[in-house]
Amino acid sequence: MRPGVVAVVSVLTSACLLGLAPAGSVPLPDRMADTGGGSQLITAVAPGTGSTTGTLTWWDRRDGHWVPAGSAPARFGAAGLVEGTARKQGTNTTPTGLYDLPYAFGIEAAPPGTTYAYRPVRQESWWCQDVDSRSYNRWSEPRAADCRATEAEHLVTYGSRYAHALVIGYNYRAPVRGRGAGIFLHVNGAGPTAGCVSVPADAMRDVLRWAEPGSRPHIAVGTESGDTAITRY
Repeated sequence: MRPGVVAVVSVLTSACLLGLAPAGSVPLPDRMADTGGGSQLITAVAPGTGSTTGTLTWWDRRDGHWVPAGSAPARFGAAGLVEGTARKQGTNTTPTGLYDLPYAFGIEAAPPGTTYAYRPVRQESWWCQDVDSRSYNRWSEPRAADCRATEAEHLVTYGSRYAHALVIGYNYRAPVRGRGAGIFLHVNGAGPTAGCVSVPADAMRDVLRWAEPGSRPHIAVGTESGDTAITRY
């Protein structure tokens, strides 16, 4: 996570979130302290930390400007959002901050046109969330011997939710045990998530077709205002 993303700012209008603000206003990514250094960005914005819904927008940087490529309604954790470095595992909160997107995966085949690294889910595919395992916050195939099944996600059992997904690089590069594991951008289930960000199935497919590895896409998760606001100082 890059600390400059989380800052206190004035409330953003819905038009700004969708890139439809009046002429002369600044697109949301241009008001962020850091966008990851690439030319693609996803923003996932909720009205406040207690919210379970908001908006996902994906952006391209063209001719020095950020241009919205698409948007969709988004869902967040059942307990709302919390600053990423303060999050605790098992709290059903979505971590705020700026994260890379290591790779995509899915129970179904990658949507036609997908160029992002895509890992197929198999019967023996697991995501380890066991804080005592050397495979903590990692894909494990088969499940690692030191990763308890009760402390891991058997990916194939998640059905349509994991038809297509992107790994969000929260607590991923150098995992802090107990901070949380298995944070993804995936397809909607029946309601709020356990801490992931989710969108409708067609939007998830659109994001995977849009994402280009050479453009180094990142995802910024935050709120419209307050200490977890998505824009810059």
